[in-house]
Amino acid sequence: MKKYLVACSTAALMMTTLSAHAIGVNAEIGQHYTNLGFGMGTTTSGLALTGSWAHSDNDGDVAGLGLGYNIPLGPFMATVGGKALYTSPKNGSDGYAVPLGGGLQLPLGRYVSLYGEGYYAPDSLSSGINNYKEANAGIRITPIRLISVDVGYRYQALEGKDSNRDNTIADGVYVGGAVNF
Repeated sequence: MKKYLVACSTAALMMTTLSAHAIGVNAEIGQHYTNLGFGMGTTTSGLALTGSWAHSDNDGDVAGLGLGYNIPLGPFMATVGGKALYTSPKNGSDGYAVPLGGGLQLPLGRYVSLYGEGYYAPDSLSSGINNYKEANAGIRITPIRLISVDVGYRYQALEGKDSNRDNTIADGVYVGGAVNF
């Protein structure tokens, strides 16, 4: 009973912390892939929760949730965290990956910012694949607080296991947008 009470209290505290932050939904469209996501607390210091679904026309899907901690470092906002992902490659078996990583955001004024992030899960933190790699970098323009437009580059890949080929979910330039509440 004591463990249950501690777990519920911790979950309630996390949700209270996250509810104070802005919520956003975003979409990115590349040449052969689409990425849809949401985030809570991604632009302020403290806890951040994210979710995403990436689909490749040729290589499968990846969906998951992420938990990070944002730390202000001078003009930068640094994020450290991890994700729990469900992987569904076109060639290979469905599985999971638990990549660890982080990112940086750098405002270049009131309306423009640069961002980048990277995550990696070795064989020991994944099943059905040898490893998972993800990198994303771009520029974000926010003409009004409610809306932002992104242009960037995304690389997301699943290295094949047991004679299965590698599956590249995303590898190229994208245009995206977000609505923030």
